[in-house]
Amino acid sequence: MSPWQDAASIAAAVRSGEVSAVAVLQAALARITARDPALGAFTALVSARALAAATALDAARDRGEALGPLAGVPFAVKNLFDIAGLPTLAGSAINRGRAPADRDATLVARLEAQGAILVGALNMGEYAYDFTGENAHDGPSRNPHDLARMTGGSSGGSGAAVAGGLVPIALGSDTNGSIRVPASLCGIFGLKPTYGRLSRAGSFPFVDSFDHLGPLARTVGDLALSYDALQGPDPADPACAGRPVEPSLPGLESGIEGLRIARAGGYFRQGLSPEAALATEAVAHALGVTAEIEIPEAARARAAAYLITTAEGGALHLDRLRQRAAEFDPDTRDRLIAGCMTPAPLVIRAQKFRRWYRQQVLQLFDKVDAIIAPATPTTAPLIGQKLFSIGGKSLPVRANLGMFTQPISFIGLPVVAVPVGGQGPDMAGGSLPIGVQVIAAPWREDLCLRIARHLERQGVARAPQPAA
Repeated sequence: MSPWQDAASIAAAVRSGEVSAVAVLQAALARITARDPALGAFTALVSARALAAATALDAARDRGEALGPLAGVPFAVKNLFDIAGLPTLAGSAINRGRAPADRDATLVARLEAQGAILVGALNMGEYAYDFTGENAHDGPSRNPHDLARMTGGSSGGSGAAVAGGLVPIALGSDTNGSIRVPASLCGIFGLKPTYGRLSRAGSFPFVDSFDHLGPLARTVGDLALSYDALQGPDPADPACAGRPVEPSLPGLESGIEGLRIARAGGYFRQGLSPEAALATEAVAHALGVTAEIEIPEAARARAAAYLITTAEGGALHLDRLRQRAAEFDPDTRDRLIAGCMTPAPLVIRAQKFRRWYRQQVLQLFDKVDAIIAPATPTTAPLIGQKLFSIGGKSLPVRANLGMFTQPISFIGLPVVAVPVGGQGPDMAGGSLPIGVQVIAAPWREDLCLRIARHLERQGVARAPQPAA
């Protein structure tokens, strides 16, 4: 099957018997073998497990059993998800000595319960503290649209695998932007759900009060299909213990009539490259958006997010830092050490501000149903690039690729990142893709997906195929 076949079509073909799950899997493994040495997306394959699952799926179909909505669809997960039989790396050198996981993460099990076939684990920034996709131990993930460029991080392998046509669906994590940044730079769709919507059980943590898990895909339909399969309460994750399933697929084609959508102004208008500005304008035009709304104190929210991230992350890794500091990526290690030394009163102030900020932002949703904002300030920088320039001002790459995502994940709002551009210099966004965030009130992922689907139908948001 085509590497650009969407998951829904693959599953329909497997269910009908038009193609076997084994054939779909073999084609995916062949693509990974041929293309991944250049992309650096995978850190491990589970080929024998995948073949056994695909064989069992074909046998069930032959017996006349009903197959799930993701029947035979290959998927892969960021290597901070537990995969039975593999050590959970979380992008680190230290975790390579861990015992293999004895069971799969909840979200891995849920996708497989709907017929999806796990093929492997994906590269990521060390301990998820990264916006670049550059891993000091496994090498960088490379952007399929230009192998010299970053995927973004920390779910860089997830972005490369989906954008490069290796798998139609991947799972990532997003603490400060680690789904949305790779989605933006790689030109695919990414969903950061509401904090607490999807179970994090069986994943290696970073910042417990910020951590989200979610899917990346090449179409909105696949994003919604996988998201619906992932939903449900899980007592193993207290943040997700009471959440009901709220299917998004039935309302996906409802359109945007009657929805009140505004563009984020102020902070989200500043520090934009021409490509980011054009992409956001293109989305606003396609949605008929003329209203602008101010998200109050977004810059301060970003600063508070940094404080809490370094403090929580440093506390989590304190013993490793004391005992095995030399085995960290120096960039990650130094930021975690700074977090360990952050005075407690500053963290308390940041948390107090966080509660105030959440209340202010939630009040905005009395006036609007959704807000659009840039996902990243620029298209993908070159691998190894330390600075990027906007408006004559140089900014550090690693610190600033998430400047527009952090104020949103800081308070756990649902977001779909939609890809714009990447079709040539005449397209909004230019020859490299870039993303725009569609943000809604808590628990309204359905609105984000509806708006993304409208943009996709209009041809404004779409995942471009790499040139080669």
